[in-house]
Amino acid sequence: MPTFAYTARDMTGKQVTGTIEANGPREVTAILSEKSLFPVHVADLAQNDTRSFSSMLGRRKTVNGQTMSIFYGQLASLLRSGVPMIRSLNVLSSQTSDKVLKEVVADVRARVEDGEPLGQAFARYPGVFSEMSVNMVRAGSEGGFLEDALDRVGTFTELQEDLKGRTVSAMAYPVFLFCVGTVVVTVLLVFFVPKFEMLFERLRKKGEMPAVTEWLLAFSGFLQNYGWIVLVAILAAVIAMKVKLSSEAGKEWADRIKLKIPVLGNILMNLAVARFCRVLGTLLGNGVPIIKSLEISRSATGNRLLSRSIADATENIRSGESLAMPLRQSGYLPVSVTEMISVGEESNSLDRVLPEIADSLEKRTFRRLDLFVRLLEPIMLLIMAILVLAVVMALLIPVLKSSTTL
Repeated sequence: MPTFAYTARDMTGKQVTGTIEANGPREVTAILSEKSLFPVHVADLAQNDTRSFSSMLGRRKTVNGQTMSIFYGQLASLLRSGVPMIRSLNVLSSQTSDKVLKEVVADVRARVEDGEPLGQAFARYPGVFSEMSVNMVRAGSEGGFLEDALDRVGTFTELQEDLKGRTVSAMAYPVFLFCVGTVVVTVLLVFFVPKFEMLFERLRKKGEMPAVTEWLLAFSGFLQNYGWIVLVAILAAVIAMKVKLSSEAGKEWADRIKLKIPVLGNILMNLAVARFCRVLGTLLGNGVPIIKSLEISRSATGNRLLSRSIADATENIRSGESLAMPLRQSGYLPVSVTEMISVGEESNSLDRVLPEIADSLEKRTFRRLDLFVRLLEPIMLLIMAILVLAVVMALLIPVLKSSTTL
């Protein structure tokens, strides 16, 4: 028999708390009434434990964006088909293969069944439901367009996952080349080069050893004898960087450094601007007030410098001024984007203009990213080839000198 915790008041108004075993909340109420107690709050301890575990699970772990996109789309389809909310959530909880999402949706269903709004139930799991999705669901519930809001959240989540996937896949091969090149050169210096030192001893005694070979042998010897110091230094640098980036000042410093990288910095900023425009346009299109929309969308940019500029623009909006002017003055948004935002404000069509800006920026930026990656691949191969060739030539020159003096 389940155990319930209760809070009640007696005939004098004094608050009484305790636990009681019963088959359900109604039986608890009946038992308390027999004791002349008026129930204020009744909770199933087992259910609360489950909810606590589920809430911790939702905060600690995240769910794949593609899975969330499917979830939003399916929930919208079920509700549009006339399936009640509780039944829809029950269906989605039973059919999903993601363990975290299964637990979370089951708890959301229980909370909605107890009368909690869907948006409030979603907000309990910030690791699963983003702030944007929570606010759009709340706006949809209050405005009577919940199905459309869920559809838009699903579409937006899918676009963001596609954007992330394309960026990662574009950079995967250059990163792979860099790692392979580093390993190849390190192996050559540590295991291959030292074997030639004895062969070159005679040239060294004669003072005929090429300087480049001496430098190569010295560097190889350093790596052999003190390579562990290099590894410890690299590890310490990585740890120090992680500690620095865990602070707000460190994160802002990293965002500033990213923007200073030639070509790539501009690409990263354009993608951040596109994310901001898409989130803001989606929120405005679903009836979320502009101040709240700006506060949510600035956190979606992924860049603190741009986020600060948007915060300044929000203050302008509160003062009754335009959005475009402070964004233009920040220097982070392209002039064409701020002009389109200005036109959108004047024509009261920001909710339509902003997604168009995001589409245009993403297309243009991805063309530049593809070109950057195509150029980066041969550059990485060329650097690898030059390094290997330098090692080989530094070893061949003394060998050729030795053969000519014989």
